[in-house]
Amino acid sequence: MSRIAPVLNVLSKVIILFSATFLVPLSLSWILDDGAQRAYDEAILITFSVGMLTWFFTRRAQRELQTRDGFLLVLLTWTSLPAFATLPLLIYLPELSFTDAYFEAVSGITTTGATVLSGLDALPMSINLWRGLLVWFGGMGMIVLAVAILPLLGVGGMQMYKAETPGPMKDSKLTPRITETAKGLYLVYVGISLVCGTAYWLAGMTPFDAVMHTFSTMGLGGFSSHDASFGHWNSQLIETVAVVFMLVAGINFSTHFVAWRQRSVNAYRFDPEMRWFLAVTLGSALMIGVYLFAMQIYPDFWASLRFALFNTVSIATSTGFANTDYNLWPAFAPLWMLFLSGFASCSGSTGGGMKMVRAQLLFRQGRRELSRLIHPAARLPVKLGGQVVPNTIIYAVLAFAFLYVFIIIVLTLVMTASGLEPITAFSAVIASINNTGPGLNEVGPATTYAILTDFQTWVCTVAMLLGRLELLTMLVVFTRTFWRA
Repeated sequence: MSRIAPVLNVLSKVIILFSATFLVPLSLSWILDDGAQRAYDEAILITFSVGMLTWFFTRRAQRELQTRDGFLLVLLTWTSLPAFATLPLLIYLPELSFTDAYFEAVSGITTTGATVLSGLDALPMSINLWRGLLVWFGGMGMIVLAVAILPLLGVGGMQMYKAETPGPMKDSKLTPRITETAKGLYLVYVGISLVCGTAYWLAGMTPFDAVMHTFSTMGLGGFSSHDASFGHWNSQLIETVAVVFMLVAGINFSTHFVAWRQRSVNAYRFDPEMRWFLAVTLGSALMIGVYLFAMQIYPDFWASLRFALFNTVSIATSTGFANTDYNLWPAFAPLWMLFLSGFASCSGSTGGGMKMVRAQLLFRQGRRELSRLIHPAARLPVKLGGQVVPNTIIYAVLAFAFLYVFIIIVLTLVMTASGLEPITAFSAVIASINNTGPGLNEVGPATTYAILTDFQTWVCTVAMLLGRLELLTMLVVFTRTFWRA
């Protein structure tokens, strides 16, 4: 308990801070008088009280967190905050089970965008706003937000930052102080969000829909306030805005930060991931557009390209928006889109999957091994962005890739054994672990995850958490080595 108490002390402060986020939908609920005020009042009271009680019982255990503590804090934060985030849903929608409410909250905060709810158009605006806020907060990471604030409360944040942030951001500081880094990233995040919301509004969305879908777009979470998602508008202009900002959110935010700080586009030119991200995503959209036209799914090429571009970018960036039921397309197209969701997004973006940087390193390592078959004694370093990548990083990427594939296989078999049809089971696992949202067949873009049993819902919930915490951060807490003194 002496090891856990300091972590719980920090977690208590995160929970107290989290209770303040309910004020945003509460304010909207009071303004509109939509009948959901009591749900937020009780959510604030319960969340704040639990946070204060946890702080009171652990207040004497405060100390600087170690790296090991950071991993535990990340896991506890990402599993406990969704429990509090369920409160408005459970109170306003009493017919909703805790399993489904927790799934919805985890889906939001992990920026997955899978939903068990239907009748979204009839929900109070404040409830939909809360769902969107979860995606927006989760997009850059609740922990990064805490890193910027907790030092003001006397808690250091470097250990949490290293434990939670993905890819190359782990080992590089954009500014000398980690708190300044977090604040800088959020400044860019908020700034781009404001531009995105304005663009949606000018393109024809109502102010509320513009805000709601900005949260989902920048977080790459895919939650919508309409059951038909972007099919609700059937507007090429709105879809174009979405495509542009989904691509922006799929790029490493540290690249955006450096470009903004230097007032130069050179950061984008030298980003080794971005060009591959754009080439693979847009190239795939063009390929699928041609394929749909060849298969005569749409009457002309431009219609084929429109639907292919929007849905391919949406799934490749792990957003999960849809403007049509692509589940009805020939199987190759949606399967290719799901494949892209596993690696297309850049590290340090709000997207899911193993990230483009890992895919690049795996490709280069495979090419190196092929060359070694011909030249066993040759020294063949793996390079990325003109720099040699240490073998320790290569080994870590290989371990990650193995666990990624292994977990997908195991969870798919578990879902199939529980009675789910194989394609539905496989796509649900892929969409969950890549934080993509919609899958295929029974969990396609025109349906919801409500068809799953409680057991299957919990499997997808675990998969979403594993994907958002990039497997190793979560799994390391369950190793024997982690708990040894």
